[in-house]
Amino acid sequence: MDHHANEDIVISSDKSRLDRELIHAVLATTYWSKGIPRDVVERAIEGSLCFGVYKAGAQIGFARLITDQATFAYLADVFIVEAEQRKGYGKALIAHVTDALGPLRLRRTLLATADAHGLYRQYGFTPLGKPDTFMEINVKDIYQQGKAGTS
Repeated sequence: MDHHANEDIVISSDKSRLDRELIHAVLATTYWSKGIPRDVVERAIEGSLCFGVYKAGAQIGFARLITDQATFAYLADVFIVEAEQRKGYGKALIAHVTDALGPLRLRRTLLATADAHGLYRQYGFTPLGKPDTFMEINVKDIYQQGKAGTS
């Protein structure tokens, strides 16, 4: 499904259009997935609903929705490449993703962000209502650690 958020860009959930090299290059330098291996990015894409943002045919942004498409989703790996930031493309991407979520009628959609609370708040995201009910297994710096079985 293609969606023209504004005349400059196209947002598509067609995985065959994704520039996987670009996605890996960006994610490997972010605060949340620094050093992520390419094969992990590939597995993440395959197991998720993905949205690419394209300008003049070239990918400039990405978002990944981990979801059962029935009750729950987790929004992850959202980015607009640095050269194209501050032009409204991030807003267009999140608007598109939240529009895509609507028909699914999910009970809960989560995300984690260190610095973009203001962006997500505009699209209905709020702090956790009952943070004490949430638990996690959080393996810090997992991509900086050696592979299992090696030292």
